Amino acid sequence: MCSVERRALGRKGEDEAVKALKKGGYRIIERNYRCSYGEIDIVAVHNGVVVFIEVKTRGSDRFGTPKEGVDYRKQVHITRSSSMYLAEKGLEDSEVRFDVVSIEAVDGRFTVEIIKDAFEAAE
Repeated sequence: MCSVERRALGRKGEDEAVKALKKGGYRIIERNYRCSYGEIDIVAVHNGVVVFIEVKTRGSDRFGTPKEGVDYRKQVHITRSSSMYLAEKGLEDSEVRFDVVSIEAVDGRFTVEIIKDAFEAAE
């Protein structure tokens, strides 16, 4: 799969994630937040908690499952980015959680799994 196809699959997966999150009671407040530490796919509020969400979409398991793609290095980038986001928005005292949305795309069909509290803040 070429990089253009991968990006298109990633965008479609992120759209599917947003639909599933909204259905699950999440209120999306930002998408694709970028800072010097990296990117956070989705920032949402769920039951009063600020949730930083990494979306991983895979078309096959050749490189592992989507949730396996959120390794420790990625968790560190998300944690640092989330700290910057909270500081920028004046939300440092907020309760925070890190979720992962794992999406498998097979034959144009998407299987979405929301993994709440997928990892602890990593430094």
